[in-house]
Amino acid sequence: MKVLVLAWEFPPRIVGGIARHVAELYPELVQRGHVIHLITVEFGQAPSYEVVEGIHIHRVQVAPSQDFFHWVVNMNESMGQHGGKLIQEEGGFALIHAHDWLVGDAAIALKHLFKIPLMATIHATEHGRYNGIYTATQQYVNGKEGRLAFESWRIIVCTSYMRLEVERVLGVPWDKIDVIYNGIHPERKLCEPFDELAFRRQFADDQEKIVYYVGRMTHEKGVSVLLAAIPKVYAALDGQVKFVLIGSGNVEEFKRQAGALGVWDHCYFTGFMSDEELNQFRVIADCAVFPSLYEPFGIVVLENFAARVPVVVSDTGGFPEIVRHGKSGIVTWTNNPDSLAWGIIEVLKNPDYMLWLVENAYEDLERRFNWSKLAQQTEAVYHRVVHERSQINW
Repeated sequence: MKVLVLAWEFPPRIVGGIARHVAELYPELVQRGHVIHLITVEFGQAPSYEVVEGIHIHRVQVAPSQDFFHWVVNMNESMGQHGGKLIQEEGGFALIHAHDWLVGDAAIALKHLFKIPLMATIHATEHGRYNGIYTATQQYVNGKEGRLAFESWRIIVCTSYMRLEVERVLGVPWDKIDVIYNGIHPERKLCEPFDELAFRRQFADDQEKIVYYVGRMTHEKGVSVLLAAIPKVYAALDGQVKFVLIGSGNVEEFKRQAGALGVWDHCYFTGFMSDEELNQFRVIADCAVFPSLYEPFGIVVLENFAARVPVVVSDTGGFPEIVRHGKSGIVTWTNNPDSLAWGIIEVLKNPDYMLWLVENAYEDLERRFNWSKLAQQTEAVYHRVVHERSQINW
């Protein structure tokens, strides 16, 4: 089957989780005999066309714009033009697969122009990110999401939580939505041998436990909740703990909060960290914490499963589906610093329990989050759409 994929990010351009998702899913589908052409945005010195792990990657130029939303319009125009040319020249495309609303306009236009069925993966919703629609900008994005959902033959989401959200927020019929988890290749998270002690000493003293967060420094990720939990954890560990916060965003705001809470000396804000450094960091970390207020899935959890780092997460979004409380990690109450502190302390003060958690979590990777199995599930949805398309006149 020949599939045209539209995604606004693909490595080396990585903005969020979509890039890693498409980069790991589609090689598995190529191995299963499918032909995948993926249109994305130009980035740096990356070639305009190349084959990556069997995927035909087409990077299009996007006219500059003074604001993000006009840039998205320009991106869709470029993707639509290139996609139309590709369909005419290559022929034989059975399906168009769009990843999120950002590429929706181009995908919808190609669907109607060439009568090729469209399906979408909705990775998150604007309503979910802000717990409602309050501004004209949010209303605009919500409308784009709704249009893509309406135009799609079927929709894939990453958790049952997201299935409920897409049904409720975008008005999509329950039976039009398929749940397929995100996955991970654990072997790709391994790193070459390095001086662990020297690396560790960049962040903490030898006797200190390392608790870390990695992600965008934003309100929705619950960074404020983590900072508020620090005093209780610090007291329980007799001061032998360091909190490392990795990522970019509203860093200065959270630094000020750390100062106001009196926990500045217990924190280390690293800013951006490369994937190579992150893989090394997980080797020396004692606990990973993700206190999000909204999280459709949380691929970072799987990355810590793979590295055998115990995880403490909030009871929001897809986290309780991914992390089995008391079996593969600890799930705490959302937006509750006391509950979060309890979870961290539970992990750090019970080393045998911690080892049991990480072994269970690693087993879950093969059983529930294996890309080969997830590709089979995606393939089944593809075949269903193509079969249904063959039964109608369009």
